[in-house]
Amino acid sequence: MMEKLFKLKAHGTSVRQEVIAGLTTFLAMAYIIFVNPSMLEMAGMDSGAVFVATCLAAAIGCFIMGFVANYPIALAPGMGLNAFFTFVVVGQMGYAWQTALGAVFLSGICFLLLSLFKVREWIVNAIPMSLRLGIAAGIGLFLAFIGLQGAGIIVDNPATLVSLGDVTKFESIMAMFSFLLVITLVHFRNKAAVLISILVVSAVAVLTGKQEFTGVIAAPPSIAPTLMQMDLAGALDVGMISIVFAFLFVDLFDTSGTLIAVAQRGNLLDDRGRLPRLSKALFADSTATIAGAMLGTSTTTSYVESTAGVASGGRTGLTAVVVGVLFIACLLFSPLAGMVPAYATTGALLYVAILMMSGLVGVDWEDLTEAAPVVLTTLVMLLSYSISHGIAAGFISYAALKLMTGRVKQLNPAILVLALAFIVKYAVL
Repeated sequence: MMEKLFKLKAHGTSVRQEVIAGLTTFLAMAYIIFVNPSMLEMAGMDSGAVFVATCLAAAIGCFIMGFVANYPIALAPGMGLNAFFTFVVVGQMGYAWQTALGAVFLSGICFLLLSLFKVREWIVNAIPMSLRLGIAAGIGLFLAFIGLQGAGIIVDNPATLVSLGDVTKFESIMAMFSFLLVITLVHFRNKAAVLISILVVSAVAVLTGKQEFTGVIAAPPSIAPTLMQMDLAGALDVGMISIVFAFLFVDLFDTSGTLIAVAQRGNLLDDRGRLPRLSKALFADSTATIAGAMLGTSTTTSYVESTAGVASGGRTGLTAVVVGVLFIACLLFSPLAGMVPAYATTGALLYVAILMMSGLVGVDWEDLTEAAPVVLTTLVMLLSYSISHGIAAGFISYAALKLMTGRVKQLNPAILVLALAFIVKYAVL
């Protein structure tokens, strides 16, 4: 049955090899079952319900990717987009989390339609590489800022807006320890570096009495507080259009980059450098986002940590299926997730930030018409506390600089349309 479903022999792998790869990928990304509930809880959502939604959305995405697309790529609610959901859409813009879930659902529908009608390739190819790298780096900085704030290392200041907090506090010390521990473990190629860091810091918090021990295994919490709670009518409001677009845009490029990165690592590309069954892989990603919104979590996306499993020999969808099964098994560990303090996840946020910012090495820094929009994108995204404002700044400045320097041929209709749309948005709203 396994051979018929996943064509193991054709891919030069075995059940044992795929199971090991699945376990490796899971350990590399399991931190999300602790980080996501704590992140969305700050948006007013029930952490227990989000914990269940996170596990189920990840499992659904992994199963579709495994059985339909037959790729060793795992999915789960994405970092960056959960921060955008909590701190921008709910915290800064004042929308209810139900409305934000509605926007996630609509972005998933749009992603599905773009995939089915093959518009995705046109959009991806139309956006300059420099802007893609700038958006990823900006989200990385945004995550780092959130992590430092959550640990009390960076605090607000009426004179300078932000300043250094009390770094001698237990929370701040443990936050930096979690970061140093993650980097150290990654240096020694530990696949579960982020997960180990979160568990170690949480254990220290419990042992020192800073966090109450509530057990390890229990029946899964009720998902009722978030199940089908999305407000679609509110998400269809004119003011939410840019939010839906931001969810869609970030997920679109995040998924595309992840699929290519994992495929290259596992030699899964064809002779022309293309990914076979791309439409099926995108179908898995978009349907997982839709299902996740219905269950009660932010955007579900493909995880670049899947490269850890591919490096361990994963070549087929059986790897993804194994990850999905492990996420379901995690439903029994809700008390453990509830004992993870916010500062225990700081190391994870900073590490993900480093990975997302590393792409800046690909920017042509000699060409200021390419580099300047990248810098502006990252700075505006960080300082305005908004992913969508950063994306807008990038597109507007890129189009303006190309026009002002006479490089009109480097622009395409998609860039001009998007830049104009952002200008109209700010002019009208």
